[in-house]
Amino acid sequence: MNSSLMLRRFFCFNSTTTAVAATSSTSSKKKPLVFLGSPQVSSTVLDALFEASKAPNSLFEVAAIVTQPPARRDRGKKLMPSPVAEFALDKGFPSDLIFTPERAGEDTFLSNLRALQPELCITAAYGNILPTKFLNIPPLGTVNIHPSLLPLYRGAAPVQRALQDGAKETGVSLAFTVRALDAGPVIAYETLEVDDQIKAPDLLALLFSEGSKLLIHELPSILDGSARLKAQPQDGSKATLAPKISVEESWLSFDQEASVLHNKVRAFAGWPGTRAKVAIVDNENGRHNIVDLKIITTRVCDHSIVQGDEVDDISYVKDSLVFQCGRSTALEVLELQLPGKKVFQAAAFWNGLRGQKLKKL
Repeated sequence: MNSSLMLRRFFCFNSTTTAVAATSSTSSKKKPLVFLGSPQVSSTVLDALFEASKAPNSLFEVAAIVTQPPARRDRGKKLMPSPVAEFALDKGFPSDLIFTPERAGEDTFLSNLRALQPELCITAAYGNILPTKFLNIPPLGTVNIHPSLLPLYRGAAPVQRALQDGAKETGVSLAFTVRALDAGPVIAYETLEVDDQIKAPDLLALLFSEGSKLLIHELPSILDGSARLKAQPQDGSKATLAPKISVEESWLSFDQEASVLHNKVRAFAGWPGTRAKVAIVDNENGRHNIVDLKIITTRVCDHSIVQGDEVDDISYVKDSLVFQCGRSTALEVLELQLPGKKVFQAAAFWNGLRGQKLKKL
């Protein structure tokens, strides 16, 4: 974890929340809680709930898990459960209490959920829209861990869009779920300063890790109903959106400034990645071989280190490929990948050119 990522915690109004175990004497029966999540980062939250529920005087138990249906992974060869389902099964959670509806509004699924009589639902990157008939089931409501400072970056890709925008600060919010997208009252949030080299997968993991701690801290107030009273409505006039990322966005355009491209590389790391077409030019016969490069790691550099006779020349300086960019800026590419190959250091790729020129398209 990067030591330059600094953390501040804010609890809406004057929270008098105490630890879960400290308030358990008021309840003789654990309240059933249903967790909804799908990707690997959601497992961090589920693990925190499992651990907290084991405490001698815990107020709740994880009664069921809802996750995305099995999907084909490993290049489409194998039908595999979601990472959350895999994690839960590895922990010994009963398979018949792991629900995988295609949509959260399916009648059979909702009937099974009602039979469990959950007091509360917790969501963390579940991936399906929750209809009103779902939200009406738990009397204490549904609480979502959202990796942004709501109302900023509502939507499917808050971490990626924040990095793409070059945000110096982001955070994680704990909010009640309402029908409108990520618009529910905020119970608590934490703010983080963002290092200018961190990539989306690492920031996402950090935010969900901190979000799980925030959730465990706030669970007593959620379970006794006081969180409803202290939660702050969002200011919709300040809302920004974080739409889902498409593969078509992955191409880099070097007429943009280097900082814009660097932020995009960080934001799209993991999936879908960022790509650039370059030409490898044979010095003897002038033939051009066009290749797609996946750009893995970059750094904004001083344009004064750029070498090369033409604006399209890609030079090699201090173990990095240097691309000239818009407004007299330059981008250093430190790691890259050819289709079907492993990630290369820039030095290894440059040495493999054997004196051929490299030009950007």
